[in-house]
Amino acid sequence: MFDVGLGEMAVLVVLALVIFGDKLPQVAGQAGRMLRQFRQMANSARADLQEGLGPEFKDFDINDLNPKTFVRKHLFEEDDTSLNKSGVFDDEPSYATAAGNGQLDYGERPPFDTEAT
Repeated sequence: MFDVGLGEMAVLVVLALVIFGDKLPQVAGQAGRMLRQFRQMANSARADLQEGLGPEFKDFDINDLNPKTFVRKHLFEEDDTSLNKSGVFDDEPSYATAAGNGQLDYGERPPFDTEAT
């Protein structure tokens, strides 16, 4: 998440000591309490949302609303329910090559689907 090296971290610690001085432990404690309160607020908001959605959304995950997660889940992961035993989708034609191992020989043209273009 943060790309901070050892030298940069040392500079930040020295800068914090200069700015806050002897009040640094108090400031760190306040920051920790504030982060704990934010985490509790987020967890309670998540619980309220799931409770408000009702029983039909009991397996709903808030993280699925993240655009990256949504795209990864719906575009890049294979749906195993529609694959047959050979690993080919049931509604797609099976293209066999001359070699029979799924690789094309030299000069062999790949399969072409006229309906897809």
